[in-house]
Amino acid sequence: MYRVGCVSYLNSKPLIYGLERQPDIRLSLDVPARLLDGMRDERFDVALLPVIDYQKLPDLRILPVGGIASDGPTLTVRIFSPVPIEKIQTLSFDPDSHTSVALAKIILAERYGLHPAQGEGSARLLIGDKVVCDEPRDMPFQLDLGQAWKELTGLPFAFAVWAARGDVNLGDLPRRLDAARERGMKHIDEIIAEHAIPRGWPGDLARQYLTQNLQFQIGLKHLQAIAEFYRRCAGLGLIESPAKPLDTYGSFSAAD
Repeated sequence: MYRVGCVSYLNSKPLIYGLERQPDIRLSLDVPARLLDGMRDERFDVALLPVIDYQKLPDLRILPVGGIASDGPTLTVRIFSPVPIEKIQTLSFDPDSHTSVALAKIILAERYGLHPAQGEGSARLLIGDKVVCDEPRDMPFQLDLGQAWKELTGLPFAFAVWAARGDVNLGDLPRRLDAARERGMKHIDEIIAEHAIPRGWPGDLARQYLTQNLQFQIGLKHLQAIAEFYRRCAGLGLIESPAKPLDTYGSFSAAD
């Protein structure tokens, strides 16, 4: 039995299409911030892990079978503020995310020279479906962190990757995860009908999100972006310095 942990948001659905119907795969869904605990406690063999959490647990390997990335606006990782972004003094962070919190700190520090206090305040970082389905209406100023990262570095941003514990015999699981992603991309309309519209997503926006805003293949350029993210995290003291180097299970394509 393979024990697989995955994000519960709409953005994961193309990656896990059909896995829940495979009898030797036990699929568990949760918010991104809780998946690391499942790996640490050995409840998961493989998880769609937020990229910053790779730095928090030894002996992990990144699988070349997909992930969640963007090469510009993400739509679902945004700072909302009632004042212009450059005037933010206090920022409340979404507890569902680790990677996006670190990314927000990098963008605010390097682009705006800001180090806002953490806590309930005027501005909020939100991630996931609630950004679209429960978008704050009283905050006219917004910053999409995927777009801000692209402007800052010229690189895409990988939010999550499939990672495995080093002591796990993966067998044919990488091939099956890759096949699930390929199937999912062929069934976007079905995913929208089953998982997006019932959550309150407009259908056209969900299709744009899954086919234009997001990337589900992770290639060498994304690995470069992850390494750059770690370098900047270490520079701000968000992870240990130097960052742990990337350990991959198999090779990544330059074309992805």
